[in-house]
Amino acid sequence: LSRLLLRDRMQLWHEQAHQYRTEMLDFKKLTSEAMTGIKNDHSMMFKDLKGASARVDLVETEMDYVETQNSPRACANNAEKVLEQEAWVKENDKWFNKYYPEKYCVEIISGIRSVKILKRIGSPKGMWTRDPKSSKLYVFNGTSGDTVYEFKSVRDFSTSLGVAGSRMIHLPSKWTGPGSAVYNGYLYYINQETDTDVQVVKFDLMSGSVTDTAMFPMERHASLYTLNPETVADLAVDDEGLWLLFTPTDSEPNISLAKMDTSTLDIEQIWDTQCPRGNAEAAFVVCGTVYVVYNTRMASRSRVQCVFDVNDMMLTEEAPLLYFPRRYGAHASLKYNPEENQLYGWDDGYQIIYRLTIKTKLLA
Repeated sequence: LSRLLLRDRMQLWHEQAHQYRTEMLDFKKLTSEAMTGIKNDHSMMFKDLKGASARVDLVETEMDYVETQNSPRACANNAEKVLEQEAWVKENDKWFNKYYPEKYCVEIISGIRSVKILKRIGSPKGMWTRDPKSSKLYVFNGTSGDTVYEFKSVRDFSTSLGVAGSRMIHLPSKWTGPGSAVYNGYLYYINQETDTDVQVVKFDLMSGSVTDTAMFPMERHASLYTLNPETVADLAVDDEGLWLLFTPTDSEPNISLAKMDTSTLDIEQIWDTQCPRGNAEAAFVVCGTVYVVYNTRMASRSRVQCVFDVNDMMLTEEAPLLYFPRRYGAHASLKYNPEENQLYGWDDGYQIIYRLTIKTKLLA
């Protein structure tokens, strides 16, 4: 009886083992078919994503074109006023030139006409700029240093390998942040080697000597733009001279602006722009109007989202809402050249030139 029972059980085990093996083979076949299906679906999804990415790029390109051709805040009923203001400007040019010599400026940015990616050198962050009064170009690689690279022209810079062929200028102190400016043969840079104040240094590029300095009471660890904390303060040049964008303390929510005398570095006037520092990446000044450029922590499309006119000559409805064509990341610096109506941008190590479209302000 025991042998019969044992034999029956062994027979049952064999049958169950055979059944399990059959089920395993069926499961393996189903799994293989499912994996093949998933691979095919993945391939199709990848193709769809590539197609969607191409369509997104096409839409962005078209958006860039539309935004450079049309101001998002343009008002059709302003056409007559534009003509009236242009006629008024021409009629009163002599009067303004008499009473406001070299200070009368009524131009604002209306769009970005074209973009030129010149080359890529060095660090993800830095700045480059051209002296408005000459053809010379200056490169500041990184966010701090005591060396500046001078090129004879934009062409020389574009055809060089890195910074080869440049004249190396060694400064007596370090520049801090990508906020320097060059104007009429002089370099103006921020130095933060002291424990408390921030120093603006005026350096003669021809003689290689410091001609003047000015101290500003700012918190040592304050940063002007929250997306570029290396920028302690930002010097800007436009048709009206030299400006300083700064923040007195790190708790101050808005960007402050100071007009500086290029000869003595004296402060002529200070404004609170009401433009927030939060999510700001850079700013520049055109005809006494500050344009603050914003972005996001995950780099997206840079845009001018706050405008402040020191002369109170800009109407609210004409304040431009400008989008920069999306390129690589976010701007570490933007430097305006008033002689060319161009911006020199540093974007993730790429040196980019934005050619701007300028129009006359609608005077209130």
